[in-house]
Amino acid sequence: MTAVEEVSFDPGPLDRDATFYVAGHRGLVGSAIWRRLEVAGFNNLVGRTSAELDLKEREAVFDFFRENKPKYVVLAAAKVGGILANSTYPVDFLSDNIRIQSNVMDAALEAGVERLLFLGSSCIYPKFAEQPIREDSLLTGHLEPTNDSYAIAKIAGILNVQAVRRQYGLPWISAMPTNLYGPNDNFSPKGSHVLPALIRRYDEAARSGASPVTNWGTGTPRREFLHSDDMADACLHLLEHYDGPDQVNVGTGSDVTIREIAETIASVVGYRGETQWDISKPDGTPQKLLDVSKLAEAGWTAKISLEEGLERTVQWYHEHVDTIRE
Repeated sequence: MTAVEEVSFDPGPLDRDATFYVAGHRGLVGSAIWRRLEVAGFNNLVGRTSAELDLKEREAVFDFFRENKPKYVVLAAAKVGGILANSTYPVDFLSDNIRIQSNVMDAALEAGVERLLFLGSSCIYPKFAEQPIREDSLLTGHLEPTNDSYAIAKIAGILNVQAVRRQYGLPWISAMPTNLYGPNDNFSPKGSHVLPALIRRYDEAARSGASPVTNWGTGTPRREFLHSDDMADACLHLLEHYDGPDQVNVGTGSDVTIREIAETIASVVGYRGETQWDISKPDGTPQKLLDVSKLAEAGWTAKISLEEGLERTVQWYHEHVDTIRE
């Protein structure tokens, strides 16, 4: 490999008959990717639950790759959570995610996996990065302290992909999604991100008639939200249309305040009560809007509007409220 790698926007279609491993296929992103790949005609998809394969167990991961010999891999498995979970368990978020990533990538390298897509997070960028955030903002400033351990783990994953490209010449890539939501999200009061947490909070208040609903912070931070089905579509597009060392931002290119998203969710679930804001609780990063020009250059833009996505997600939540993850 040369010191500066060229970017290709047409690596070509993937073999629909090849073995394709989706790590984390039961989660928010992984399940959406699995559905998208099925629709696209992939007929040899492989997935394992965490009970069947603990990705933190190195030998088990290597044995899995030796047995299944996947040609393609999407690494969507991760320990994830919101501000509360990240602040409470920083060691777990750092250690677990680094082990998951290293084990899967090392085993994939040994197995000769041709194409791997690593999924990171927009929290990899500095807390006060210039908005919208470009890919070259990586490692240019201090991280948001409430989730810095998780961010460092994801940064390590990006560098792992780049190292594989430099040392072995494999066309592995990384994608950095904005805030995601959709079916199979984590709606746990203690472990969820902001949007599913708000859906559950307002829906339970609407059902019980409770008022007021109290949310963390001031409601002024701005966030960008992307439906998981759009994310899945972007992932397949990148695998077939992008080959470069830099991570690619995946988002909508527009954002709203937390207060605005709360009001929209309250309306969708039918909550008519009062909303209060606990300003003693942290806001997190003031704004996280991704620059998606590189993604657009690769030929993809988001299709699902926030309103449509919220309605679909709330409907899924209502249909699965008795069996959702805690």
